[in-house]
Amino acid sequence: MTAAAQTAVVAGVGAARGLGATLAARFAQQGLDVFVAGRTPEKIEAVARDIAAAGHTATAFRTDVTVEADVVALFDAAESAGPLDLAVYNAGSNMPGDFLSMEAKYFEDAWRIGCFGGFLFAREALRRMAPRGRGTLLFTGASASLRGRPRFAAFAAAKAGLRALAQSLARDFGPQGIHVAHVVVDGGIAGDRLMLGRPESARERGPERLIDLGALADAYAWLHSQPRNGWTHELDLRTFKEPF
Repeated sequence: MTAAAQTAVVAGVGAARGLGATLAARFAQQGLDVFVAGRTPEKIEAVARDIAAAGHTATAFRTDVTVEADVVALFDAAESAGPLDLAVYNAGSNMPGDFLSMEAKYFEDAWRIGCFGGFLFAREALRRMAPRGRGTLLFTGASASLRGRPRFAAFAAAKAGLRALAQSLARDFGPQGIHVAHVVVDGGIAGDRLMLGRPESARERGPERLIDLGALADAYAWLHSQPRNGWTHELDLRTFKEPF
């Protein structure tokens, strides 16, 4: 009997030209059975179809990362297909807002997507990886993971919390054989969310200040491929013209 392929879970998949979809495609190319997770069925199903059309394996799985039952079901499905080797938490997007007029729900929603969902996702991934003593858990961070700027209190609180979670898990589970890493994406990404959703901003920045999707996928794949005696915990990525 042929052994089941190892599986990967990528949460926070939206547009076909977005970071989540690009990561799902890259890891499918590397032979993993990828579970494509996101809130919009049409989007994740399109990404899974594109991966299958390229000759690889992917399953669309509708998931709200802030709902515990959804996250548990996602990892149960992935583990039933094969041993979990990789989990990528890529959920969340920029959430600016005026602090004095900010509603409590807005702040809470930023935290639930940016931090609480990361907790649920990581817990379920590690419950399956830790008994085997191997696996990779990656988190997508942002500039706000490192600094809180005006109008970004909610987003910065959530992303800083996610970064602290990643640090704690790396120190806890690294000695157990699990590679936990946090990727700071410092700048705009040349994907559909910015290019189509905010074309004026994309034009203002210019192509030299937009991070390439392929370069980001290279970085995540490199983290996953690192040997145990040379792990990187935090990696920050930006274009050569991005101030920091």
